[in-house]
Amino acid sequence: MADTEDILVERLSSDAIAALEPARRVLETEISGLQDLSRALDDRFTQALAVLDNVQGRVIVTGMGKSGHIARKMAATLASTGTPAQYVHPGEASHGDLGMITTDDAVIAMSNSGETAELSDIVAYVKLKRIPFITITGRTDSVIAKAADVSLVVPDSPEACPLSLAPTTSTTVMLALGDAIAVTLLERRGFSPDDFRLLHPGGHLGSRLIRVIDIMRSGAELPLVSVDTPMTETILEMTAKQLGCVGVRRADGVLAGVITDGDLRRHMEDDILAMTASKVMTADPKTVGDDALAAQVLAMMNENKITTFFVVAEGQPRGIVHIHDILRTGLS
Repeated sequence: MADTEDILVERLSSDAIAALEPARRVLETEISGLQDLSRALDDRFTQALAVLDNVQGRVIVTGMGKSGHIARKMAATLASTGTPAQYVHPGEASHGDLGMITTDDAVIAMSNSGETAELSDIVAYVKLKRIPFITITGRTDSVIAKAADVSLVVPDSPEACPLSLAPTTSTTVMLALGDAIAVTLLERRGFSPDDFRLLHPGGHLGSRLIRVIDIMRSGAELPLVSVDTPMTETILEMTAKQLGCVGVRRADGVLAGVITDGDLRRHMEDDILAMTASKVMTADPKTVGDDALAAQVLAMMNENKITTFFVVAEGQPRGIVHIHDILRTGLS
């Protein structure tokens, strides 16, 4: 019985290895295509960037079939990284959607063959209106490549499909080239994390870029006393603000210390009600600046095992952020 089980395990292992071989071949073929693309980049890429960087309107991206799916993704990536963009379907363009393309725009057309018939009306329209026209294609001598102001020609790398028919390597290369354009434009324009958060207010990406200034409690919600405030009043302030702590300020407004529930417990055996805030506080507390990311502050809370941080500017308290304020943003 044991020998039979060993044979089955060995057979399953062999089958699993055999199943991985075509998958690895596909990935290696597409990786090779990407390496070919990287080596092939030249001044035409720079020319295309110059065209796109000077667009006053939007970047219109178009393509048919599998290239159309890549074009949709490129438009979405451009738009989310600070370059206004929109996908226009070639078939719909021939039935009125050409009106979505203005003379302030630039058009990027994707077609591996460069002979996609459905793109003909868009090509004719952009030439008539003198709209900047960029193509991403696999053939330098194709119709749309010759019509373009700038033609980005992807290398003639083998498709990963064993029949060399299904668009695989070619679409991967086009996808990567679209990402390269979007990210290079992002860097040129100094697109910042704040800009990214503005365009991604929802989801995990947006929540990771929230700053504490956006969620901190300030003004009347801020629990503060002076260094000479009696502890009787200090405890009332802590109770009223319901954050389990109170900040202690010097006469010049600088945060001198913090009193937490733990500090109260540590002084319970003393005559705490006869003391002032300065005698009970923990001096030089950990604080954050108002430009700190909420995700960073959450990590600091976990590391230091504390639930609140005072937000300071030039040493003076401007707000306070509680762990619940951060968790409400969706971070965890």
